[in-house]
Amino acid sequence: MAATAGAGTGRRQQILTVAAQLFARHGFHGVSIAELGAAVGVSGPALYRHFPGKEALLAEMLVGISEHLLAGGRERAAGSDDPREVLTALVDFQADFARREPELIIVQDRDLANLPVAARRQVRQLQRTYVEIWVETLQRIHPGLSTDAARVAAHGAFGLLNSTPHTGGGTDAAALLRRMAVAALTELTS
Repeated sequence: MAATAGAGTGRRQQILTVAAQLFARHGFHGVSIAELGAAVGVSGPALYRHFPGKEALLAEMLVGISEHLLAGGRERAAGSDDPREVLTALVDFQADFARREPELIIVQDRDLANLPVAARRQVRQLQRTYVEIWVETLQRIHPGLSTDAARVAAHGAFGLLNSTPHTGGGTDAAALLRRMAVAALTELTS
């Protein structure tokens, strides 16, 4: 779903979804075009009708999810004037993403370096902008909190929430990690 926010539906969506699963399981370099084609029921060369190559597929996957997260962050930040409500909405959004799209977290962690330089820069810029939404929210809750400390706190929350695919605990683990993130971020001291 989020793996291809903005990518449309149909075969292209199917390819992106299956590629995320295969890349998460075997790594970007561990999956050939032929294997990916077989997994979606087409020949490897037929994939080139949808993507010029594996790097382009990875780029669309990671740029797409970064755009999705930024749009969702902006939507939640605009949804309330109460920074605590915004923070809870941001945590819920990130936790839901981590629970629903564990493959993308794994692919992002492991294979970001395999993106072409321009796409990698785009992903990083989108991610930095998403982090800044969290930073601004945290500084509204904790007015004395430095920007650097707020960034560390936001990244710590991402680490906690994005560990969901590695817990093996399903929904209960995701709910626990969500509660932990909200508690930690609301109890920060400057």
